[in-house]
Amino acid sequence: MRRLTILFSSVLLMAGTVAAGEQVTESRSDEVQRRGAEVMPFSLEQTTHIFIKTEDGGIQQVIAKKNVDAGQVRLIREHLAKISRQFGRGDFSDPARIHGEDMPGLAALRQAEPGRIRIEFRELGNGAQIAYSADDPELIEAIHRWFDAQLKDHARHAIPGHTHGPTYGQ
Repeated sequence: MRRLTILFSSVLLMAGTVAAGEQVTESRSDEVQRRGAEVMPFSLEQTTHIFIKTEDGGIQQVIAKKNVDAGQVRLIREHLAKISRQFGRGDFSDPARIHGEDMPGLAALRQAEPGRIRIEFRELGNGAQIAYSADDPELIEAIHRWFDAQLKDHARHAIPGHTHGPTYGQ
């Protein structure tokens, strides 16, 4: 387990998502996966979460690892469409159930009046995405902290993305 923890920490440090001294433990990752299975209908093992920070917020994508897996793509789209509607109403209860009430950035997102964070759902050929944008620098920073926390917690099921690289969704 120690080797796995070091590997996860090394990968996440390279991605710039874990502060100095923090470690991702296998038990934390397993706990997030267990809770995630209660909230997310798709398989974490068969999908990848991608978090792309932007100047005004970020883009969260979930894609099927195998483009031909129509079942996973359907489940991804249904779930992201549902949570984008919830988030638009200020309901961030699903991430709290998976990551905990003290998840970085979550309190600020919950306190924002509906409409202060623009949330746009879009289907991708191999999954779906939600784009988050705001004008308030504090909300943008909250989105970035929230993305970092998800990258850390989802560890082996998530990667950071960037806006000037390849498009993950088709």
